[in-house]
Amino acid sequence: MRLTHTTLALCLLFLAKTVAIKAQVLTSVAQGGTYYSNPIIASDAPDPTIIKGDDNLYYLFGTGGSVFRSQNLINWVRLSYAFERAPSFVKGTNAVWAMDANKIGDRYVMYFASSVWGGVDSCGIGVAYSSKPQGPYKFVNPGGKMFYSYEVGVTNSIDPFYIEDDGKKYLFWGSFYGIYGIELSDDGLSIKKGAKKIKIAGNAYEGTYIYKRNGYYYFFGSTGSCCEGAKSTYTTVYARSKNLFGPYFSSNGGRLLDNKHDILIKGNDQWAGTGHNAEIIEDKNGDTWMPYHAYSKSKPEEGRMVLLDRILWKNDWPYVLKKQPSNQSARPKL
Repeated sequence: MRLTHTTLALCLLFLAKTVAIKAQVLTSVAQGGTYYSNPIIASDAPDPTIIKGDDNLYYLFGTGGSVFRSQNLINWVRLSYAFERAPSFVKGTNAVWAMDANKIGDRYVMYFASSVWGGVDSCGIGVAYSSKPQGPYKFVNPGGKMFYSYEVGVTNSIDPFYIEDDGKKYLFWGSFYGIYGIELSDDGLSIKKGAKKIKIAGNAYEGTYIYKRNGYYYFFGSTGSCCEGAKSTYTTVYARSKNLFGPYFSSNGGRLLDNKHDILIKGNDQWAGTGHNAEIIEDKNGDTWMPYHAYSKSKPEEGRMVLLDRILWKNDWPYVLKKQPSNQSARPKL
C-alpha cells in the first residue's frame, strides 16, 4: 500500500499515543497507582505467610526465615532473619519451613516446621514468639520444638496453620499423609492436655489454610510436586464445610477425606507450581486477595516467587479468573 504524508502522520500519531498509554500504565504501577503486575516478590520466598502488624504494615515470611514488609501488599522491602537463632530440635538441620504468623493475645506467635528432605518421621513443628511482627522470634522451648512427628503419630508433621474458632485455639498440619487438627492451650504455645487429633483431609494435600466466610469453612491446600522448578505441578485446591473439623466437600459432593476437591489456581505457560497460599486478605471494598508462590518458567533458577490474585465468589464457592495467575490486575483497596 502506498503511504501518503497524511497517512504516515496519522500512523505516527497513533504509535505515539499507544506508547504514551503504555508508559502511563507502567508509571501507575511503579508509583503506587491503579494496577500491579505479578510477581509481587521477584525472588525466592516460598510458602508465604502474611500478618498485618499493629503498625498497620504487612509482614510476609518465607521458608528459610526471610522477612518482608509492605504498606500495600505490592511493594515489598526485605528485612532480616525472623528468629533470634536458627532452630536445632531436628537432628542434622537448622531448616525453617512453612512459617505461620499470628497475633495471639498481646504478642506475635510464629509456628514453623523443621525437617531434612525426606525426614518424614524425624521432622516436627516449632513455635516462637515476639513483641514485634517482624521479630526476632524467640523459641518457647529449647531448640524451638513444639512436637515431633512420632510424638503425635502423624507422619511428615510439617506445614502448620493456626486458627481461632468459638474462643478456642487450634493447629492444623500435615503433608501427604493426611491433614490433622488439634486444640491448643489457651496461650497457643502447646497442645492442650488431653486433646485428640482429628483427620480432616486425605493424603493428597499439604500447605493447609482454612478461611471462614458466610457460615462456611473453606479448606485451601496444595497438591502435586512443590519444588521441581519449571516442572513443578503444585496446584492450589479447595473444599468447604459447615464445621471446622469437617467433613469438607468439593462442589460436586466429593469428600476431602477421599482426596476430592476443586481447583482454585494452577500453572500456565508462564508459571509453574502455583501453591502453598498465604492468608486471604480482605480489602476495604470487601474484595479478597490470596498470595501464593510459583516458579517463573522463564527463570526457575530464581526460586519460588510470590504472586497475588483476587479470589472471587459465586454461590459461596471461591474461584480465580481462568484458574491461573494474572499478569496485571487492579490493586487491592487497603
